[in-house]
Amino acid sequence: MNLLAQESKFTVDLANPANLGNYSNLVNLGPAQYLKTGVNLLFSIAGVASFIFLLIGGLQWITAGGDKEATEKARKRITSALVGLAIVLSAYALLSIISTLFGVTLLELTIPAIGK
Repeated sequence: MNLLAQESKFTVDLANPANLGNYSNLVNLGPAQYLKTGVNLLFSIAGVASFIFLLIGGLQWITAGGDKEATEKARKRITSALVGLAIVLSAYALLSIISTLFGVTLLELTIPAIGK
């Protein structure tokens, strides 16, 4: 009656495909990597903020209840959110196009070491 507690002959080798938990190369991070991460983080924050303002504007529009002033305020918020999102996406696309055309890695910054 020990059916549930029997030893299993089935083994699973769980590899870490994302190589998470390997922090050995954190020591090799330089200012360029920090700058690249900061720029990517700012793009991400700007995109998420635009999306949140878009949702808030939509909710304001829904809850305006036909009030002209509230509807106009919601419309302005939605327009501003879409303009902000367009600016962020345009800036990223421009960096990507310049990087491709001129062979410059603007999105992957490398800062040369001084004295080498």
